[in-house]
Amino acid sequence: MYITLQNLLTAAAILSAATALLAAYNKTYDWLRRQQKQDEAIADLKAEQGLLTRGVLACLKGLHEQGCNGPVTEAIREIESYVNQKAHE
Repeated sequence: MYITLQNLLTAAAILSAATALLAAYNKTYDWLRRQQKQDEAIADLKAEQGLLTRGVLACLKGLHEQGCNGPVTEAIREIESYVNQKAHE
């Protein structure tokens, strides 16, 4: 079999197509990995936010037990309302 210009062009086209497919696969794979890492980071942030909210609520309830009213009572009511609303979503 002789190497002709047509054979070289066909081989180059096949190689280019294979390279393009591999590049598309790698980009998709990298994007999926990045999305997975972001999902994990968001889950960690949500857990941390929940912990901080519970801590603030505990502090506010402690202040309320010591006789602090007004903004403390309002903040407790708002946080409990928010937490209850999120629990039902």
